[in-house]
Amino acid sequence: MSELAEQADCAIETIRFYERAGLLPKPRRTSGNCRMYDSKHVERVLFIRHCRYLDMTLDKIRQLLKFCDAPRESGHEVNTLLDEHITHVGERVVELQTLQRRLKELRRLCQQASAARDCGILQELASSAGPSAAKRPRRGHVHGTHNRVHRRQGG
Repeated sequence: MSELAEQADCAIETIRFYERAGLLPKPRRTSGNCRMYDSKHVERVLFIRHCRYLDMTLDKIRQLLKFCDAPRESGHEVNTLLDEHITHVGERVVELQTLQRRLKELRRLCQQASAARDCGILQELASSAGPSAAKRPRRGHVHGTHNRVHRRQGG
């Protein structure tokens, strides 16, 4: 497994995760029960990592892999899947711009350093976190924005 991780430039835990998620086919085993990966496993991990870099969900990647495994199938559904993802990314861009504006508004509450008890940012965050906050729809946090593929940290 360490050879595959090195060739695909990712963590062993990432490969194990992809196996558990059903994205990687089960490798052959040696008589000593060691996994035997081949170049197709490397290609598949690199494909998955590239999709993750493009912020695709595991379900979308699973769908794309089905097309990779059936190369004679029509690519129409691949186009549709990518169009949907492009729309999703556009929506996230709008959400991130809204988040950026909100953060800038918070930052304007405290123009100069002061004691924490006088900090307008902390006061606003505390007042926004009151009992009515639980009833508000969850906005502001854009899910998936922290899932970036970094070298040797998996995907």
